[in-house]
Amino acid sequence: MTSISELTDHTRYWMRMVSNAVSQEFARKVAGEDVTVAEWSFMRALYDLEPTPPSVLAERMGMTKGAISKLAERLVAKGLVERAESQQDKRAHSLSLTTEGRTKIPVLASLADENDAEFFGVLTREEHETLDHILKILAERRGLKATPVD
Repeated sequence: MTSISELTDHTRYWMRMVSNAVSQEFARKVAGEDVTVAEWSFMRALYDLEPTPPSVLAERMGMTKGAISKLAERLVAKGLVERAESQQDKRAHSLSLTTEGRTKIPVLASLADENDAEFFGVLTREEHETLDHILKILAERRGLKATPVD
């Protein structure tokens, strides 16, 4: 008779358990600022690049142009991002954070830091560094580049 592995025998099980808990708590925190995790990721990426065309943002985040467009629409509607038409090509535009969007970045970053501290603060500094190191190696060797947004 073949032995069937338990769910808890798989690294995936433990990674998903921790990831779900960390992500769900962070989603709850940023919802208090009227943004989603995907919107926060978009805004944080834009913060370093603005003003930028949606195609550049899509490439940087590893997302489709359609997904970037949907996020941009939601953030424009919330008054956190603005579009500017290109002077050279009227079909092209760039995205930038509004003053309100730029003001939210440190608040949301603080929530991200707080969330990490709550979940990973139970590890020693060495354990935390080892965990980060291993996860970065896995992402690099598997060619994972897309910004996690959900």
